[in-house]
Amino acid sequence: MTALPKQLYFLYRDGFRSMVVGKTLWKIIAVKLFIMFAVLKLFFFPNYLNTNFHTERDRAGHVLENLTRSQSAR
Repeated sequence: MTALPKQLYFLYRDGFRSMVVGKTLWKIIAVKLFIMFAVLKLFFFPNYLNTNFHTERDRAGHVLENLTRSQSAR
């Protein structure tokens, strides 16, 4: 049973070593993920709680109110 993880490790290690085009594709994927999670978050998802509430108590109260409010009240 312990040989299977070792075999899988060697399979992926050897596969990534012999890649030519695959390395470039992985770099493109990494850049796209960085753009999606870092850049888009900065511009399209501002920190609502920090901009609208000044204290931790106000922020916590707002979150608690929205989490515990019933579905019909929304």
